[in-house]
Amino acid sequence: MLLTALAVMLCAAQPAPCQIQTAKVTGGELSGVVKDGIASFKGIPFAAPPVGELRWRAPQPVKPWEGVRNANTYAPGPMQPALVAIAMGGVANLSEDCLYLNVWTPAKSANEKLPVMVWIYGGGFISGLTSVQVTDGARLAQKGVVLVSIAYRVGPFGFLAHPELSRESGKGSGCYGIQDQVAGLRWVKDNIAQFGGDPSRVTIFGQSAGGISVSLLATVPAARGLFQRAICQSGGSMGPVKRSDTLEMSVVSLPMAEAAGQNYLRKLGVDNIKAARALSADAIQTVESASEIQHAMGQMRSKKAVTGITFWPVADGETLPGDGSELYEAGKFHDTPVLMGWNSDEGAMFVHSKGSPEEFEKEVHTNFGPAAEPMIKAYPHSTAPEVFKSAKDIVRDMAFGWNTWTWAKLQTRKGKNKAFVYYFDQRTPSSPDGSSHAAELGCVFRNVNAWTGGPSPKNPQLSDLMSSYWVNFATAGDPNGPGLPEWPAFNERDMQVMFFDKNPAARPMPHLEKLMAIDAYYAWRRQQQQER
Repeated sequence: MLLTALAVMLCAAQPAPCQIQTAKVTGGELSGVVKDGIASFKGIPFAAPPVGELRWRAPQPVKPWEGVRNANTYAPGPMQPALVAIAMGGVANLSEDCLYLNVWTPAKSANEKLPVMVWIYGGGFISGLTSVQVTDGARLAQKGVVLVSIAYRVGPFGFLAHPELSRESGKGSGCYGIQDQVAGLRWVKDNIAQFGGDPSRVTIFGQSAGGISVSLLATVPAARGLFQRAICQSGGSMGPVKRSDTLEMSVVSLPMAEAAGQNYLRKLGVDNIKAARALSADAIQTVESASEIQHAMGQMRSKKAVTGITFWPVADGETLPGDGSELYEAGKFHDTPVLMGWNSDEGAMFVHSKGSPEEFEKEVHTNFGPAAEPMIKAYPHSTAPEVFKSAKDIVRDMAFGWNTWTWAKLQTRKGKNKAFVYYFDQRTPSSPDGSSHAAELGCVFRNVNAWTGGPSPKNPQLSDLMSSYWVNFATAGDPNGPGLPEWPAFNERDMQVMFFDKNPAARPMPHLEKLMAIDAYYAWRRQQQQER
């Protein structure tokens, strides 16, 4: 009894040593850092370095190390345009050796079984890092979760498809970045208990390409059982498989991706994969096309910019079986509770030039075919300011709003678990039309002063509200809790959505006429594919 009392006194006087400071994981032992009641472990390898002969292969088992590995700094981010990494709030510390993850835990012992949240970064699948300050996990972990952020390969390193690579695997190619995410989740399942986390209560969450990844993981056969809840912020992938140079940002067919990969090797000046593997990582990254860098930097405006993207997840038939909507309709998905939403002015990051009403109608007719008339009716364009706003809103609705709405409907129809939908609409003097892409990140992670990518609300009260919803959802599969405005589950009768505006509350689905016009476009695209 005396020893127990002494131990309690020591913990009260010096709380830091009572945190988890070391952990034995796959590969060896780690030593972390404790600050403000949170132990952080950074730069943990979860797979072998994907270099040399492992370039463009599925992630391989981690290489063991001897002794105690200091896990006190972020590992390098994946290869990507350095200026893009800096613009996202990171540093240009980049390497092909990039398969590392980070853990923040408030647990005092390994047997606490806290809910686990696994963050997947965005960046258009050609950029992204775990070391961005706004997604530092310490403050969100203070709310009682173990927070993990995982890295994955991007750009040509993560999503190059090629006939040789498909023959090499015997199945397909072009999904190495998604396979990295699955490997990271397997690591979490095998090791997170060492950090006080519950491997049977894992929530994956991501934004933009990270949100798209969450949507894709819901249909990846290899991800079954690796997560029990899913949160998608401004993402989703429910459109038809992209088989030609069309407007939508959907998973790409294997033949189309392989043709793009062959063209990429020609840009590299080589004619086979063996020669491409012999090139340096810098040589491969250097030929990244201007359109891809523009996309990551937020310069996308029109069909030409969107379809110039070479690297995107591929419907390879193994990692990604195909069209997300069709897989849900067929019941081929992981049925978990889902929380998803989008922002009111997402298009502001991607649309920067104004056009005339005549130019608007011409472009809509060119891009949307027989579905153009509903689009023209749904999006006001009689003046130049209306054209500008509608151009932004089309990007918002097509890339983010429609995917969210469609996913919520499919989960409600086909799944046993609930869907919860939000709409983030914070207006500031610098963003009078609403919240731009990624504006919610600081609120979710409780890092409201950290985001440098554009207008973002510096609102601690909103941040406390949203982070509480996210943690409640990770804990129990439902965002609701004491003292919070009621957030009803989505249903197709009244389609209630939680608005995060100046008076957060549940209201009917916004922009429904616009979403229905987008729906007509996607229905036409699917019909085209069936007729071929």
